[in-house]
Amino acid sequence: MKERIIVIGNGMVGYKFCERLVSKDTAKRYQIVTFCEEPRPAYDRVHLSEYFSGKSADDLAMAKFNWYEDNGVELHVNELATSIDRKNKRVLTAAGKVVPYDKLIMATGSSPFVPPVPGIEKKGVFVYRTIEDLEAIKAYAKNSKTCAVIGGGLLGLEAAKAAQDLGLKTHVVEFAPRLMPRQLDEDAGIMLKDIIEERGIQVHLNKATKNIAGEDTVSAMEFSDDSKLPVDMIIVSAGIRPRDELAKEAGLEVGERGGIQVNSLLLTSDPHIFAIGECALYEGMIYGLVAPGYQMADAVSDLLLGKEASFEGADMSTKLKLIGTDVASFGAIEAPADSGAREIVINDPHSKLYKKLVVSADGKTLLGGILVGDASAYGGLLQIYQNGLVMPPEPIQLILPASEGSAAMGAHDIPSDAQICSCESVTKGDLCDAIDNGCGSIGELKACTKAGTGCGGCVPLMTDIFKAKMKENGVVVSNRLCEHFDHSRTELYQIIRATGIQTFEELIKKHGTSLGCEVCKPAVGSILASTWNKPILEHAQLQDTNDTFLANIQQDGTYSVIPRVPGGEITPDKLIVIGQVAKKYDLYMKFTGGQRIDMLGARVDQLPSIWKELIDAGFESGHAYGKALRTVKSCVGSSWCRFGVQDSTTLAIDVENRYRGIRSPHKIKGGVSGCARECSEARSKDFGIIATEKGWNLYVCGNGGMNPRHADLFATDIDRETLIKYIDRFLMYYIKTADKLERTATWMTKLDGGLKHLQDVVINDSLGICDELEAQMQQLIDTFECEWTNAINDPEKMKRFRSFSNTDDKDDSIHFVKVRDQISPARLNETAEETAIAQ
Repeated sequence: MKERIIVIGNGMVGYKFCERLVSKDTAKRYQIVTFCEEPRPAYDRVHLSEYFSGKSADDLAMAKFNWYEDNGVELHVNELATSIDRKNKRVLTAAGKVVPYDKLIMATGSSPFVPPVPGIEKKGVFVYRTIEDLEAIKAYAKNSKTCAVIGGGLLGLEAAKAAQDLGLKTHVVEFAPRLMPRQLDEDAGIMLKDIIEERGIQVHLNKATKNIAGEDTVSAMEFSDDSKLPVDMIIVSAGIRPRDELAKEAGLEVGERGGIQVNSLLLTSDPHIFAIGECALYEGMIYGLVAPGYQMADAVSDLLLGKEASFEGADMSTKLKLIGTDVASFGAIEAPADSGAREIVINDPHSKLYKKLVVSADGKTLLGGILVGDASAYGGLLQIYQNGLVMPPEPIQLILPASEGSAAMGAHDIPSDAQICSCESVTKGDLCDAIDNGCGSIGELKACTKAGTGCGGCVPLMTDIFKAKMKENGVVVSNRLCEHFDHSRTELYQIIRATGIQTFEELIKKHGTSLGCEVCKPAVGSILASTWNKPILEHAQLQDTNDTFLANIQQDGTYSVIPRVPGGEITPDKLIVIGQVAKKYDLYMKFTGGQRIDMLGARVDQLPSIWKELIDAGFESGHAYGKALRTVKSCVGSSWCRFGVQDSTTLAIDVENRYRGIRSPHKIKGGVSGCARECSEARSKDFGIIATEKGWNLYVCGNGGMNPRHADLFATDIDRETLIKYIDRFLMYYIKTADKLERTATWMTKLDGGLKHLQDVVINDSLGICDELEAQMQQLIDTFECEWTNAINDPEKMKRFRSFSNTDDKDDSIHFVKVRDQISPARLNETAEETAIAQ
């Protein structure tokens, strides 16, 4: 007769225990019965926010109902276990069942901590834990304009992104002096705050909520510093509390601050009862991540089968993409006091990058680190940290950009016994064995080893190992775009052009799987725009915020307006129009580095009327918001300058007008200088033109930014016709073959043969495609249409330019102060003062 195991709780960890025991119990020694108080079996809470982007409850399910049936697991959903009769070893449920057990597994998880603030019970306050919570938030948001999220941790920032995606003006309120205080140090927290605010979510730190104002429904948050934040709804994400009430009622030992006490065997104070996951308290620690829960589930399943296993604590390393930016941390985030350990820091506020390593006093051991803005080095750093590998002589090389001599660990450098997926305890050796046994794709590798199916943080490193191993085995690996397309960006470009596919839906139906993701949607949107040259709003659902509203969003939620000024040349009449528009709408004005004028502070509902006035005066969209040609900067050249040898201004205007609006894998900038003095800084552009006595020199693949690169000399002393022909071919070859979000400089360094290959293709037609490149470029030039003109003339597109999705009301939460006679975003205390004055 089989022994019966009851699992109370069917969350991610409870399910994982069932899965592990089913796979290991080949002798069918145990019968598993599991109770789930939710109406559906376990689903992926780590990716819960994807419910808002189109994934269904079924998509998020860890396993379907038939998995339980097929594996003999008796699943009871919507049934709460109400008490444990330890004396008779029975579980009683709300439905009146009394079920005996031989062993009991407590996997009750946790519940959101809701601070006991007066008014917190009002209508409009939600938590962010279950699919039902998300459905309630979605429904309430339809009649709301603003939302505040209490809690600036991992889940709080996820909730903030979800609220913003629902069209709500979003705030994050954090009690601590920085975001993610467990994972980030002070400077990293400042960096993350700046990034989040740039993306339209306002962050309020050091804020203790003392009251939720409103009659029956929420109207505002009131803080202990007497400031006030008007909001329509609140999402509470202020931490978790272990679900230990059932254990406590049964007389099991629990911690002073909650959590079921367990030893290293995950046994509670009752030798027949285990506890795993977020309800378990091990050496004073509640592990709130899924990976430690999986380790606990694995250990208990082994112990039940008579194997040696234990839980000795777990690594709390984290890597996530929060509101579009990479954030990762591992080990110590600050040098331990009196340890002699040192900190190596790269802090670049301009490029929004923060990287920090904590190394031992002798420089040989990596103790921890933080990455914000770029976490591409995380996989290699984590391997060095977890496996105690010796650091290189200059540790800073581990976090330098690749082109600056980075010494980031490659897949070949990782030892075979290194753990790659901590959620599923999968080593590099496990992955390589699976590949040797026939796994030929990342999807197959995931299905076989389970690696990458938990938090997903290991997928980039797993992909590197996969590619390296396949190459070692002599197999060509496809550089697929993401898990929804088994094609690279270049291959998708060819498919779209060859088949005439016009929409993402048609492409993924015929050549992909599922619904797509944040990687493939904007990449495909860019390809469709590059190929068919239709206005980007034809693919608005695939784009990020800037393309969605044809403007760059600012930190206070307003937008910038930048009309095209080809070559930086503008007439007095047009300059006056810009001044009149800025004055009428009270916009902040500033010249940009690309020789045009930026007008800042426009509400989204003001954008159409502003652009209507500009277009009537002869302006066009400047595409400052898009991955497209931005500007072609020029000097005054031979027309005015006594040193100029060619008319650089006319050429710059003609070139900018030729390539205006062309969409590409990343932004493109150009420059034309009238002589070798280089006043237009052409060599810092994707394509740069410098006049010579005999014609023009062409430079390619330069850029400014965090990692400036001088462009390479591509052709010398060429005439204007040849120059244009070469640029046509160069840009079109880049558009067709570069990876997503890849600047020309990075693209060229990845080409086999680099600059020489590029010259062979463009100048010598080594691939025999130059006629095709020129024809495709000409098609883009001939079909140019100003995106703002198109939008203004389309009533359907105009409907999106509203501050709120459910009303035409203006966003009255935007406040300005005057600085040097122009508007400037008001800080929180300045807003509060204005509010107080208004009241």
